[in-house]
Amino acid sequence: MVRANQMADDRIVELYWERSESAIRETADKYGDYCRSIAYNILYNPEDAEESVNDTWLHAWNNMPPHKPSVLSVFLGKITRRISIDRWRKKHAAKRGSGEMDLVLDELEDCVADTADVEATIEQKETVRIISEFLGSLPAEERRIFLSRYWYMEPITTIARRFGFSESKTTSMLFRTRKKLRQKLESEGCL
Repeated sequence: MVRANQMADDRIVELYWERSESAIRETADKYGDYCRSIAYNILYNPEDAEESVNDTWLHAWNNMPPHKPSVLSVFLGKITRRISIDRWRKKHAAKRGSGEMDLVLDELEDCVADTADVEATIEQKETVRIISEFLGSLPAEERRIFLSRYWYMEPITTIARRFGFSESKTTSMLFRTRKKLRQKLESEGCL
């Protein structure tokens, strides 16, 4: 929720370009909770999540300029997600944990060609285009539920509560959406 006294995104980006240290303070004030939520849903550890968010601010500082994001929240969210996934991979390199990340990756493994590296498959340009097209074709609520689970890696209980559904209905909706995604990817020759 944006408070009335928070700075506009375009002004925050200008501060980065001016190399003003207040850019980080303004970013943290406006997007700290948002980025912490993304990081925590991946890492399930408050200290690791906070480190990922701090790394996000550093990455934003180092990349503006040359980048001038048109949607600052998306720019920061992508950075936080990537940093958090990298941190999670390092912590779990020798073992598979039992966190939400494992569950999300397991659920998606039927929708991608190479289950050993889900992120690499999703990042392929053509696959990303097809997935974006697929998501754009979904009804708004179904798309928000899918993204809550597979982008923000939220637990099913949290998603169900937010949308006012039972956990079993939410699980079924996600299953049906994954099935449609798989069919779309197969029809486009990605699987």
